[in-house]
Amino acid sequence: MSVTQQQVLDSLSRIKSPRGVALTNANVLSAISASDGKVFFSINVDAAEARAWEQVRAEAEAAVRAIPGVTTAMVALTAERKPGSAPPPPPSRGAPGVQQAHAHRPPQGGTSPMSRQSEIPGVAAVIAVASGKGGVGKSTTALNLALGLRDLGLKVGLLDADIYGPSVPRLTGLRDKPELNAERKMIPLKRFGLSIMSIGFLVEEETAMIWRGPMVMSAVTQMLRDVEWGKLDVLVVDMPPGTGDAQLTLAQNVPLKGAVIVSTPQDLSLIDARRGLAMFKKVNVPVLGIVENMSYFQCPQCGTKSDIFGHGGARHEAEKLAVPFLGEIPLHMAIRETSDAGKPVVDSEPNGPHAAIYRAIAGQIRDQLKSVISTG
Repeated sequence: MSVTQQQVLDSLSRIKSPRGVALTNANVLSAISASDGKVFFSINVDAAEARAWEQVRAEAEAAVRAIPGVTTAMVALTAERKPGSAPPPPPSRGAPGVQQAHAHRPPQGGTSPMSRQSEIPGVAAVIAVASGKGGVGKSTTALNLALGLRDLGLKVGLLDADIYGPSVPRLTGLRDKPELNAERKMIPLKRFGLSIMSIGFLVEEETAMIWRGPMVMSAVTQMLRDVEWGKLDVLVVDMPPGTGDAQLTLAQNVPLKGAVIVSTPQDLSLIDARRGLAMFKKVNVPVLGIVENMSYFQCPQCGTKSDIFGHGGARHEAEKLAVPFLGEIPLHMAIRETSDAGKPVVDSEPNGPHAAIYRAIAGQIRDQLKSVISTG
């Protein structure tokens, strides 16, 4: 049964705002995405009223989930501070889906936003795979590193936090919708021995993800907190490129055990990678190291290596910044073909040279996390 936007609006019209106005008349609803049984929208309010609106958010989500044909519903509560207004008190830790714009700025006279960090139950270590710019193969690297950690005997999860352009559904071949448990938390999808969650499981692949900063922060928070991750040694988070709200929200929500920076060898990519590295250091996240992706091209016929994007730039940058250099990953058709087919190379060609490279990098990451993870 197809669910329409009008059905969603009719259901929401019965929900009252804190001021007694019908939710549909309160001028707080974003555009509603309703497709294939999946419904997503946000409620945008002033930060000073965020606590009062959390119950409304919960009622709205419950009402939408009760519509026949709805299989998944995500309602984000986003809160922005009006220019010139005093910063509101931080939301209670038990209020899911609530984030504040500009939360990375410490409130004057208050505590640091980093004080809101709390562990994800059952997850020993959360690490971010990030890049300063797009197009460097970050998502492919994140997935294959997660599989490399799996091959080392660890229990691993993968969170696709690249909400602007989620790639994990395509890279894994997963198209299913996550189900909810008795506590109304989403259950990650399972493949390749990984627990996997992506915003791409909730929206269509062609959907344009046009979200404002507070919506980004709320969505990342929900993907961290409203998912039943179970017992994991490592949760690998594939971050969106850049140094914006998603990265800061992650750092403020959970005590990250480290970040891996992915770059290609050329100067343009390294400039942006340097910014990403500086951001993680600024919020006291350990940098586990730099990976040079597309490091060289090796001709499959003659074996000749060609440095299409230059070579060794990431290694030099790591040495200059005194962070570990984790390794070089070649530009190779096998990696591209297996990724496009939803059969990542570490799993589909486990005895090949590329899988060995990813596992070697994963081994260095595991060694840096030994103090917080079990090794089975």
